[in-house]
Amino acid sequence: MAKDEKPALSHLGKGGEARMVDVSGKDATERVAIAAGCVVMKTETLDIVLAGNAIKGDVLAAARIAGIMAAKRTHQLIPLCHPLPITKASVDIEPDHRLPGFVVQSTVKVTGQTGVEMEALTAVSVACLTIYDMVKAVEKGMRIENIHLVEKQGGKSGHYRAADERAKDSAKE
Repeated sequence: MAKDEKPALSHLGKGGEARMVDVSGKDATERVAIAAGCVVMKTETLDIVLAGNAIKGDVLAAARIAGIMAAKRTHQLIPLCHPLPITKASVDIEPDHRLPGFVVQSTVKVTGQTGVEMEALTAVSVACLTIYDMVKAVEKGMRIENIHLVEKQGGKSGHYRAADERAKDSAKE
């Protein structure tokens, strides 16, 4: 591709109409995507969740389940996504007192003809929204931030790792 040439948008036809990408000619390969995001809240709210004192129940368990369910239903939420036979969907939630709040990470895997980036991003988004919903009675000013693709592996475009994640890895060495 030339320096000034923009990549073609695969979900647009020649006339600009929306279309679902035809992946029938692609080989089925293992594909993995990792996404992350965070929910920023007051320290007092974080402490309530960590102590298990939220009025609605186990906030983190509900958020994990909601995120996994969302990954499985991404094709019903995002109009042009393919329904995929997901082989793994996990949501990990860690407290971060520096935020303060929670860092949410999702890993989604499939052996198929298209990637699972949207499924991982959807899982993180819904898990973060669930945390918000479960404790909004305590704090309405929470913020959901920095939802992004951390890494993807497999498929024609190969391996991708976000620049900020590569910098973190270098700093650890």
